[in-house]
Amino acid sequence: MALDDIYKEVILDHYKNPRNKRELPGAELQCHANNPLCGDEITVFAHVDGGAVAEVTFQGAGCSISQSSASMMTEAVTGVKIGDARGLAERFRGMMAGDVEPAEDEFGDLVALKGVVQYPIRIKCAVLAWDVLQEALDGAGSASGAQPHTV
Repeated sequence: MALDDIYKEVILDHYKNPRNKRELPGAELQCHANNPLCGDEITVFAHVDGGAVAEVTFQGAGCSISQSSASMMTEAVTGVKIGDARGLAERFRGMMAGDVEPAEDEFGDLVALKGVVQYPIRIKCAVLAWDVLQEALDGAGSASGAQPHTV
């Protein structure tokens, strides 16, 4: 099986069997955004404790790229220090811009999304959840937005 086929399977698995796709009762952080160009929308819920993202979940609807990226994001940042989660978000955006070559040990399943770079219109789909997470983390407990997502 070719590597591209494996990546497609990972994306489809996260789309069909999303991880952490649910509300998070008692979440200190909650933020929502949408991509009006394609209809993707994501709400991120996060519980922070001791300077770390103790738990993060999402709700939303959209294409396989946006939903699988959100699913992968929840797995990648849960249990991670807030600064490290922000750093991973920046490196993920760098990967989507073609500026960062992802290391599988750091990026895990997120590496499957690197092929999105070939489709510039889909990059917005892949980074939507990450931008919503960043906005929630920047809100320091008070983020609750509904701004359209732009890149």
